[in-house]
Amino acid sequence: MDNEYILSYLPQFEHDLAAARDYITFTLQNPEAAHRLIDDTEKAILKRLENPLSFQQYPSVRKREHPYYRINVRNFSVFYVVIENVMEVRRFVYNKRNLPEIL
Repeated sequence: MDNEYILSYLPQFEHDLAAARDYITFTLQNPEAAHRLIDDTEKAILKRLENPLSFQQYPSVRKREHPYYRINVRNFSVFYVVIENVMEVRRFVYNKRNLPEIL
């Protein structure tokens, strides 16, 4: 594909990521693991930005104008949609949570 995509982060994604970072850093007392998780998440998102539509859509129980796509990063999932030429990153969720309820 010759499309170039623009990356956009919603505030909810930033909040989710910060909450995970803080939990790992302060509750689990492992700031190095938190730093690695953020690095791995950034790398995975940038890699997906190269061709965000070439992956399977995340099955949703809700009818959506723009389908969700999922990126797995360790025990977490990054959820994004593609709107025209924008890859909009919306959520960062721990995989053991009730994903259909959260999304």
